[in-house]
Amino acid sequence: MGRESQIINERLRKLKEIRDLGINPYPATFDKKNSCLELQEKFKNLKKEEHTKNKVSVAGRVMMKRDMGKISFATIQDGTGKIQVVLQEGKTPEEKKNFFKKYIDSGDFIGASGTIMKSKTGEISVLVKDVEILSKAILPLPDKFHGLKDEEEKLRKRYLDITMNPEVKEMFFKKQKFWAATRNFLIEKGFLEVETPILEASAGGASATPFATHHNALDLDVYLRISMGELWQKKLMVAGYDKTFEIGRQFRNEGMDAEHLQDYSQMEFYWGYADYKMGMGLVEEMYKKIVKATLGTLKFERDKHKVDLSKKWIEYDYEKTIEKYTGINIYKNTLEEIKNKLKELNIEFNPSVDKWRLVDVLWKVARKQLSGPGFLVNQPVEVSPLAKRHEKDPRKVQQFQVIIAGSEMGNGYSELNDPIDQEERFSEQRKLKEAGDEEAHEHDESFIEALKHGMPPTCGFGFSERLFSFLMNRPIRECVMFPLMKPSE
Repeated sequence: MGRESQIINERLRKLKEIRDLGINPYPATFDKKNSCLELQEKFKNLKKEEHTKNKVSVAGRVMMKRDMGKISFATIQDGTGKIQVVLQEGKTPEEKKNFFKKYIDSGDFIGASGTIMKSKTGEISVLVKDVEILSKAILPLPDKFHGLKDEEEKLRKRYLDITMNPEVKEMFFKKQKFWAATRNFLIEKGFLEVETPILEASAGGASATPFATHHNALDLDVYLRISMGELWQKKLMVAGYDKTFEIGRQFRNEGMDAEHLQDYSQMEFYWGYADYKMGMGLVEEMYKKIVKATLGTLKFERDKHKVDLSKKWIEYDYEKTIEKYTGINIYKNTLEEIKNKLKELNIEFNPSVDKWRLVDVLWKVARKQLSGPGFLVNQPVEVSPLAKRHEKDPRKVQQFQVIIAGSEMGNGYSELNDPIDQEERFSEQRKLKEAGDEEAHEHDESFIEALKHGMPPTCGFGFSERLFSFLMNRPIRECVMFPLMKPSE
């Protein structure tokens, strides 16, 4: 019998004995009056070995237990942090002390009531007067030094990863701050939070491969949305709302890597009577608020790029930046010349896609050289079929993308509100789809009809939780509480 099997059998024996004593090892509640962090903060100025008469009650998981004859120690952990509990002969009722020593193991959840003291080693502690079992753990926690090393296992058993690693738990508190700062900023600016459909008859609003399923009640093939209600929110602009935004889940049936998932959170806002220049100003202000709330600073380093969001944000021209770093002029050089440059740079590409898909591959090469903070502007209309054209140069669109440390961290533009132009661009996208481009935009006739009723000038912008993973300097999958995993064998 292996060691873990022995531990499990021993815990099952204890569980039976607890029940035989007439004690419920899984009660429904406990009167938890204090958190670990609250007590640590409130009594941090106590002197060593000083006792108080303050009555407290804490609860949490036993992370460590030590028995030293007349005195027993344990460290318990709740959602805020850790605190030590002490059971001492002559001060803790004997039956409570014996119950703790005999039946409580690391991993169990307990509730402890008593008074506050500071130990000889200077640790804030609860001197226990009463202790209750709240949940008997059958399986042991991973060994602190030899457990959960495999990255796949950590993500598959995320509850243990979070339990054993305080920095992982803290990361998800930061993620809440990240989205709360986003939401609060937009609401303070007068934006209305909306909810748009997740299931769509036509997956529109972005260039991506959708997940497909079937709606039995309507006998209709439908798709999980690939944008955060872009076409729906524009319909709300038609309806007369001036400012809307949505934060929710969207889905793209594409590759998985350190920066991309198939199921992730996204924010998009739409601002009536504003153009991309106004959007850039709002986004710069918003990012500073979000990053400050999440990291506590506007300065950080990523991939050898030193970033300071308080500095003046730069505008990077798409055409000039690509030519500066690759020597290719996107309007003058031919498709073959672009392919040859990509081969020269040892960049993999799909040779069957059109010129502008490959131009965007070149842009990604150039982008890695840019520290930012700044905005990419003047993209070709071919790579952005939903943006308004520049009046002085109709080859280009009024688009902006946030550039930080060599990465794109958000995308926005002056929305196309000319229904004739939009219909022509959808037609071009349909030809690309028929030619085999799975990421080409769908032709959405209901959206064209809405545009024909008139949509005011509008700026739209969005970012995904990839921005959060970038700020955490972790792969995006690690920044999701429970990422989709292949079943364990």
